[in-house]
Amino acid sequence: MTAPTIEARGEVWPLKEAFVISRGAKTAAEVVVATVSDGNHQGRGEAVPYARYGETVSGVLEDIRRVAGSVSDRTGLANELKPGAALNALDCAFWDLESKRTGVRVAELAGLGHPVAKTTAFTLSLDAPATMAEKAKQVAHLSLLKLKLGGAGDDARMRAVREARPDARLLVDANEAWTLGTIGHLISVAAECNIELIEQPLPAGQDEALRGIDRRVPICADESVHTAADIPRLAKLYDAVNVKLDKAGGLTGAIALVREARQRDLKIMVGSMVATSLAVAPAMLLASESDWIDLDGPLLLAHDREHGMRVENGVIYPPDPELWG
Repeated sequence: MTAPTIEARGEVWPLKEAFVISRGAKTAAEVVVATVSDGNHQGRGEAVPYARYGETVSGVLEDIRRVAGSVSDRTGLANELKPGAALNALDCAFWDLESKRTGVRVAELAGLGHPVAKTTAFTLSLDAPATMAEKAKQVAHLSLLKLKLGGAGDDARMRAVREARPDARLLVDANEAWTLGTIGHLISVAAECNIELIEQPLPAGQDEALRGIDRRVPICADESVHTAADIPRLAKLYDAVNVKLDKAGGLTGAIALVREARQRDLKIMVGSMVATSLAVAPAMLLASESDWIDLDGPLLLAHDREHGMRVENGVIYPPDPELWG
């Protein structure tokens, strides 16, 4: 078989409004799209270079182009690239190519359950309590909201949104912004507000501090977890893990991470970076394996790509084969 042709490009997708977390704000999704072609069929994969892990669009493009002549299928990728955006883009592109070539959907190829529709969390950017409460009211048709928190004032943010939306299911994401001095109080407020899950309250590297904390609300690892290899260290410190293909090593690495986490009785959130439907599509195949999904990236864009994911009243549906897989 002729070695596939691999190409990659950067794309910029404007957001409807600024997306703000504890580490900063963004007004566009900067993504990398990899295309793998065998001459008759082509597969695509999308990834988001993440500055938190030292990634840039130019660096990821360089990594993909560097290995373009030395990889011929998905199985050799992990030997050439470390888990990150480049590996994710190529892994998903190879899965898509295999699906297009065989006519078999990726879920079946990967031995996953039948893809299901599921309610996705909708993210409210970090802002003043009153502003976040108003934003929550504006999406009264959405039942599952995720609040981006930032440290000081987070107790007021949680209380304001809960008062504004007593009906909603709420998750919160601190993005490493809490401290050993504030976490006890903020967990108590989260419990008071009937928050379902707290994502990454402390900075990655301070995970051991969670061992002695009364977790009245389940705590989910995000920045602290990348691949299946992290699970043995984190299993007794967290109640759940956020599985993101950009960190795990594409769909292949994410499947391994989910299976390892389940063996350790951890709950699963499937998430993604802010990106288009092409990035969300592979992650959506893990919806049936998850307790929560946070795949609202396409909803934050000013416009999505062609054949984008269908989302109705917060329920996101499996991808159309014309998009991916």
